[in-house]
Amino acid sequence: MVIWVITSSVISALLAGGGSYLISRKLSRADSKVLLEQAKAKAKVIEYEAEKFLQESKIKAKDIEIEAKEKCDKESARILKEYELNLLNFEKEKLRESQLIEKELCKLDNEKQNLSRDRNAFFEEQNALKKLKNTYQQKLEELTKNLSKVAYLTKNEAKNMLLERIKEEAKRECAKIIREEELHAKEEAKAKANYILAVATSRFAGEFAAERLIHTIVLPSDDMKARIIGKEGRNIKCLEMICGVDIIIDDTPNVIIVSSHNLYRRAIAVETINRLVEDGRIQPARIEEIYQKCFNDFEENVYQEGERVVLDLGLNGIHPEIKRLIGKLRYRASYGQNALTHSLEVANLAGIIAAELGGDCMLATRAGLLHDIGKARTHDFKGTHVELGAEIARRYNEHPVVLNTILSHHGDEEIKSIEAAAVCAADALSAGRPGARREVLENYLRRVSEIEKIATSKMGVLHAYAINAGREVRVIVKSDDISDEESYLLAKEIAKEIESQVQYPGEVKVSVIRETRAYAVAG
Repeated sequence: MVIWVITSSVISALLAGGGSYLISRKLSRADSKVLLEQAKAKAKVIEYEAEKFLQESKIKAKDIEIEAKEKCDKESARILKEYELNLLNFEKEKLRESQLIEKELCKLDNEKQNLSRDRNAFFEEQNALKKLKNTYQQKLEELTKNLSKVAYLTKNEAKNMLLERIKEEAKRECAKIIREEELHAKEEAKAKANYILAVATSRFAGEFAAERLIHTIVLPSDDMKARIIGKEGRNIKCLEMICGVDIIIDDTPNVIIVSSHNLYRRAIAVETINRLVEDGRIQPARIEEIYQKCFNDFEENVYQEGERVVLDLGLNGIHPEIKRLIGKLRYRASYGQNALTHSLEVANLAGIIAAELGGDCMLATRAGLLHDIGKARTHDFKGTHVELGAEIARRYNEHPVVLNTILSHHGDEEIKSIEAAAVCAADALSAGRPGARREVLENYLRRVSEIEKIATSKMGVLHAYAINAGREVRVIVKSDDISDEESYLLAKEIAKEIESQVQYPGEVKVSVIRETRAYAVAG
């Protein structure tokens, strides 16, 4: 019984499981068919949309192609039109230029004809002038012969007229002789001078640097500017008043400018400001204290500088006050040239030149060193540096040659010795070399203009040109109006007038050029 029950249960369970499996399988098959149908429907929809999108893209591409073609046609038409217009303008311009060229050629032919006519007229006038001169000479000779035969003239009157004629001829002969002798003397003197100057300049070559009227001080920071100015500008006013300089403070970072024509005061002011910046305590009382220390140090350094210069040159017997003034020349400039550097250069050159000429080398060196000693006092006393220098030489019993050199190197007195002449030559050599000095442009232009004006004001002068920085003027004269002898006298006359009317450094060479040109035209 039990077995039967168990068997019945198992069979029931198997039948139930098999029925469930069959039912579930049938249901899954039905779901698969539904999903497949749905997928096919979606695929047809996608295929339809793709077909529609492709048709729309083809239509848009066609429209774009048509639009691009229209634009291309329009642009081609525009470019063709511009090309035709440019071609037309180019042809018009070419035609216009050809017309202008024809006009210019006609004008050039006319000018050529006029020039030929003017040249022929010039040659005719020149021949007429020569004939007139020959006629004048003949008439003058006839007049000279007939004067003695004329009854109504007295003997003295005829004699005076003949003397005037003889005097004129003698003047020409004299000018010719003077020219030949002076040219010979100049050649010898020039050769000797060139030799001496070559020896002097080859044995001494000094350095030089132009002095300026301002000095730039670099500060550690921009805050230091405010401290230098001080409250309500008290510090900078005190500095300017005590030092005697102008202090310029602008927007340039970490920089102030000290300006003064007196190089000595400017140097003391620069040193004072540097010490104040280093110390950091900037106030009126401290400024006065530091300035006094700097002033005392500079006075001591100036004397030591003068003593060192004297020892280097091997000079002796120079008064201590003169040594101090020599050192002070370090802080004096003329046309941008440092006075002490210039004096040392002149001293060395003068000693060499004097030795070549047979003079006293050491005396010339001494005179060259002291020739501008008056410049050390021109900022403090009235008078020229020549007057002040002569006063110093007399006060401290300098050698008479030194005194004569001081007075003669600017023409205040005649040169009385070889040593003084050597110093004058060395002074001109030092001041006249390129780059040694600078001058105001207006003064240079005015001097050159005056020199040219003097030359062109003379009879028979065609042109005058000032060259070589105003140290030479070349005068071109008419060959028909001025003879060789007269050109020599003309050069002398122009040089003398320039010397008396124009202020200039060094020398001005006057060259008179006379030439004869012959022209011929091959047709």
